[in-house]
Amino acid sequence: MVHNVIIVGSGPAGYTAALYTARADLKPLMFAGLQPGGQLMITTDVENYPGYPDGIMGPEMMDLFRKQVLRFGVDIRDEQITHVDLTERPFKVYVENEMYQCHALIISTGASAKWLGLESEIVFGGFGVSACATCDGFFFRNKEVIVVGGGDTAMEEANYLTRHASKVFLVHRRHEFRASKIMQDRVLANPKVEVLYNTTIDEILGEGQPKRVTGVRLVDTVSGAKREMPIGGVFVAIGHQPNSDLFKGVIDMDSVGYIRTLPGTTKTNIPGVFAAGDVADCEYRQAVTAAGTGCMAAIDAERFLEAEEH
Repeated sequence: MVHNVIIVGSGPAGYTAALYTARADLKPLMFAGLQPGGQLMITTDVENYPGYPDGIMGPEMMDLFRKQVLRFGVDIRDEQITHVDLTERPFKVYVENEMYQCHALIISTGASAKWLGLESEIVFGGFGVSACATCDGFFFRNKEVIVVGGGDTAMEEANYLTRHASKVFLVHRRHEFRASKIMQDRVLANPKVEVLYNTTIDEILGEGQPKRVTGVRLVDTVSGAKREMPIGGVFVAIGHQPNSDLFKGVIDMDSVGYIRTLPGTTKTNIPGVFAAGDVADCEYRQAVTAAGTGCMAAIDAERFLEAEEH
């Protein structure tokens, strides 16, 4: 059997692509992965997605997305695609040794934030530890917070957080930033930002009931000296990694691994293969923009199949 559309990956992009292709009667097959729902599954409160005036928990939102696509008959498999063959149509995707074929493929495998590698990051993830200031900054009003990193992302996060936090400490392991000069200048000129050079976080400290971050243990990278510091939140801004390893050497990507798409579309360099959400978006990385490109990918795929007369 050759499917009209196979969608690889879930989250807002994948589920929206599934919703639109199902309503177009394309009977999509979706491989949601072993942990369906994407980054929202580790997000507690979502208050910036339209339609939820009281906010919603990330996992609850993804459960609602999933129920909606199931209502339209989407075949969802909670399995991980292990390799692909996009050299000819129909395209072939594999779960271990089992092969599935399709006329159009939508990639929505998302991206993952890079973390420091501390167990306490996992413990307090969503409870004071975040990798997205735009998503979570509002919850830290009038608190002192830390941003970890030295690139443009860290500068942007630090500047953004000064709108909400009473003070932002920018923690960087070296004495010089990697960020562009204009971004550095903005941060250094901001009276609410204090830079802690040659410093790393050794541990994130907190309480269990209710779960919250209360401080950090810092290490001086030159002297090795450690000290504890009270803090209300930790934002890790050392970059994101698109989940695109499956398609390396197969689809055109940038140097980081984000899949390149034709401007204004979700079309990749392979006709019939489309990319939506954070796997192709290094700029915005929001649930609402991911959902938007999921819709675009579904419409692009539908038009492609129409033109091919499938």
